[in-house]
Amino acid sequence: MKFRILAAVGVIALAGTAITGCAGASASGGDINELTFMFRGGDAEKAAYTDAIKAFEKDNDAKVKIIMTTADDYNTKLKAAITGHKVPDVFYVGPGDVQSYAKSGVITDITKQVESAPNFADIWDYGIDSYRYDGKVQGKGAIYAVPKDLGPFSFGYNKTMFEKAGIPLPDKDKPYTWAEFAEVAKKLTQDTDGDGKLDHWGTGLNVTWNLQSWVWSNGGSWLNDDQTEVTVNTPEFAEALQNFADLKSVSPSATEAASLDTYQRWMKGEIGFFPVGPWDVPTYEKLDFDWDLIPYPVGETGEPATWIGTLGIAVSASTKNPDLATKLALYLSTDKTAQQSLVDAGVQIPNLKSMADAWVTSSDLPPANKQEFLDIVKDYGRALPANNTYSGEWYDEFWKNIQPVLDGKVTAADYVKKEQPAMQKLLDKAIQDAELG
Repeated sequence: MKFRILAAVGVIALAGTAITGCAGASASGGDINELTFMFRGGDAEKAAYTDAIKAFEKDNDAKVKIIMTTADDYNTKLKAAITGHKVPDVFYVGPGDVQSYAKSGVITDITKQVESAPNFADIWDYGIDSYRYDGKVQGKGAIYAVPKDLGPFSFGYNKTMFEKAGIPLPDKDKPYTWAEFAEVAKKLTQDTDGDGKLDHWGTGLNVTWNLQSWVWSNGGSWLNDDQTEVTVNTPEFAEALQNFADLKSVSPSATEAASLDTYQRWMKGEIGFFPVGPWDVPTYEKLDFDWDLIPYPVGETGEPATWIGTLGIAVSASTKNPDLATKLALYLSTDKTAQQSLVDAGVQIPNLKSMADAWVTSSDLPPANKQEFLDIVKDYGRALPANNTYSGEWYDEFWKNIQPVLDGKVTAADYVKKEQPAMQKLLDKAIQDAELG
């Protein structure tokens, strides 16, 4: 299944690949007031950045060359630029790249400038902490980027489908239990045209992006607290994976998803529950049905859980104008006018806490329950499991052979027991690589 992978990749980095050797020269020209800014995104984001950068250029007597790529092409083109010693002055980085880029001298420590910024205390803590690294532990120490955005990965539902099926709407303040969720999803799974084939389904969740909510809400985890041990082989984790796999009866089959993936089926109004990130809002605004946000279904803890994606804006260690480059990064991340342009474009929530409540009440873009996005950032969202490890190979390993579990051919308990040693071996390698630098 291929649900909104391009967008999701836009706010996370599953694995940071180590870049060795000197970062090399900046991509900017010889003029001290010229900068290059490289990012990935869509038309709405490009338009917002273009307007914001025009204001920055005017205020700082500077010229900024914009380099935009698709989400698919970004990492390849950035790493080609690094290898070719033409690193952009300012560019996007994911949390998973911070350790390798910092150790190899691609990005520079901007702690002093960031912490002395007038609105430093107004930035979401998660947004800053995601780009801290003290040389050993990510999330602590020096700041190597400022948040481009925070992407709370929320849960949406098709309100129109509920109303047509005569099912009471979900409570935005009281999450479904797993059992309640499965029962509602079963009622939404229907043959609406009477041809003997299902054409509406309760859900169509992609395991790579949604299992985290099930695992964490059930008290499970991928790693121990100091991130040295893979902990997937526990009853809590296995129960969560099995419950998720058992949703196959209320989801399009592999064959049905191959002919039209679950993201497209959601867009057509054929799926009842589906994930929603802030980056989806400009597209979802055009849907032919009403939708809104609710908390994810809850496991044994009784508490909802999900992840917060993020991208950072970093400064090249080889830029010829570090002060101006850092000023641009901070401007794009924290200037209220620049933030308003991005928020109005519907591609993100505000990076500044002081803007958040006004955004919830004043924005006329969907969803109606924008508060759910903020609740995730404030209360129960967390980083993806591989965001703070030197390499994400150990995490990627978990997904490689998971299909038989989803097909009901292998139990979740057997799968996690088999996968844990292979994942641990790769995590040990990542820890060793981090120590070697």
